[in-house]
Amino acid sequence: MAAAGSAVGLGNIWKFPYITGEYGGGAFVLVYLITVALVGFSVMLAEMLIGYLGRKDGVTSFETLAPTRKGLWKFGGFQGMAGLLIMTFYSVVIGWILNYIVTASISLPSSVHEAEVTFTTMLHSDFFTQFFYHTIAFVIVTYVLHKGIKSGIEKVNLILMPALIIILSVMFVYATTLDGFSKALTFMFAPDWSKLNSEAFVTAVGHAFFTLSLGMGAIMTYAASMEKGTNIVKSAFWVVFLDTAIAIVAGLMLFTFLYQYGSGPDKGPGLVFISLPAAFYEMGVLGNIFAVFFFIALAFAGLTSAVSLVEPMVQYFIDRFGWSRLKASISMGGFFWLVGIVVILSGLDGTKEYLTWGGKNFFDWIDYITAAIMLPFGGLIMAVFVGYILPKTEVQATMQPFLGWAFAPWYFSLRYIIPVAMFVVMLNLMGVF
Repeated sequence: MAAAGSAVGLGNIWKFPYITGEYGGGAFVLVYLITVALVGFSVMLAEMLIGYLGRKDGVTSFETLAPTRKGLWKFGGFQGMAGLLIMTFYSVVIGWILNYIVTASISLPSSVHEAEVTFTTMLHSDFFTQFFYHTIAFVIVTYVLHKGIKSGIEKVNLILMPALIIILSVMFVYATTLDGFSKALTFMFAPDWSKLNSEAFVTAVGHAFFTLSLGMGAIMTYAASMEKGTNIVKSAFWVVFLDTAIAIVAGLMLFTFLYQYGSGPDKGPGLVFISLPAAFYEMGVLGNIFAVFFFIALAFAGLTSAVSLVEPMVQYFIDRFGWSRLKASISMGGFFWLVGIVVILSGLDGTKEYLTWGGKNFFDWIDYITAAIMLPFGGLIMAVFVGYILPKTEVQATMQPFLGWAFAPWYFSLRYIIPVAMFVVMLNLMGVF
């Protein structure tokens, strides 16, 4: 459940619907599902295997398992830094969501234009609101982390994940009663191949990687807590299934509301913060209720993922330096909180010009470096480590009982397909082609 909570985040409920809208719906969904099955699931198994065998933080697991050049391979575990860097802006976005819970409970914008003005005013002019809710996110995440894996992370996921699923399910059931649901179904599952291009394929690979929390050490860290004999394949399957199912349900629900009360699905990144509140407004009192519960669900998804973004580095300082969990949690939390303040300033009028280089502000640069370089590179490292560095006999002894005949194609994928896919994604996102 913790691993599923790590995977299910803002990427499912915010990003997946809007990139599906940008790339034409059904054709992109099909490519994404194939990508998740062939690339995401394979890398998920590799990352779980490293954590399961290593039983420690990412750095120590790589160092322990590497048969040679242990001093070099320990650096593979520092992919946990990617999650900590992502958290510097992820916490700010969670703050936006917490603010929208309050906003939705008071009054919703009556039009897309009003919603856009409200959102952009907050981003460019309102430092205090962003700082206040960013700090609340910091306090919640740091508190859960310091409580530990069993008392903190496990308990919060056992509460928030079912709550998230219940809220989305209720809203989805209501969406099925609306006329817009049939349009949403057609949009998401009737492929329009004319809108599919090479960029969509690369975007699908990159998003599958991001939304499954791969390449940042989170899944590896959780897998280290698995009991011996745990069916890794079954665990990975349920994580991937829940992550993908929630993305599909969220997409159908949001597109239904937009078709019913809005103007369509192709609204880009502002879909959740601009287009959707205006659509909820058209629903009357029920819209206010749905808006509050939707943003609560979005906050739950963000918080469960946020904890997993920081946990790898918390565990690293506990294992390698003997820090107490409280000290490690506050130190890592303090880092993303302080850098998050710079992220907020990089979007504000009056300060953003000092925090913008090469056409990107500080927020955009962290997003770019983690998404275009660090996460794909982390996946590449894990595929190479399991496919080439770990003795095949050891990999086969652990995975063959669970995979059966599928072991051979999975191992082939790790050695030849995944590395090429990750390399292509990195080159594309870096603008090489």
